[in-house]
Amino acid sequence: MSAPLPTRSRIVADRLAEAGIPGRIVVLPDAASTAVLAAAALGVEVGAIANSLVFMSDGEPLLVMTSGAHRVDTAALAERIGRGSITRASVDQVREATGQAIGGVAPTGHPDRLTTIVDEDLAAYPQIWAAGGTPHTVFPLTFDQLVSLTEGTVAKVD
Repeated sequence: MSAPLPTRSRIVADRLAEAGIPGRIVVLPDAASTAVLAAAALGVEVGAIANSLVFMSDGEPLLVMTSGAHRVDTAALAERIGRGSITRASVDQVREATGQAIGGVAPTGHPDRLTTIVDEDLAAYPQIWAAGGTPHTVFPLTFDQLVSLTEGTVAKVD
């Protein structure tokens, strides 16, 4: 019998079930708080890791689901999506917006729906992996499932 999921991961699992996404949350033996660590633990390309990055933009949190293969160009993204500046959220802002810790932010399971941008480069992978609410949990899904789950806007982010 497997160990029970952490509370934050159970919330994410419930949201996945409600969305009809069959991906099961996997508990990793070691923290996978970066795309490189997650890719190594899962044996996948780093680009197939959907990093959940929380920024602040125009006074509200903005979740950017980006491929682990590159960094977000915040100035270019702000221009593309018609926003003022986009700045990295503080640890406290991330926790307040998502209810989750940096390194384990899932694309769902937050107290309120977050405006979300989904990196178009993630579409190149038949399966992607996202954090499951803690740095030790991840789950698989497809690009289309990620866009649907987050009600995200697809954009170039780098």
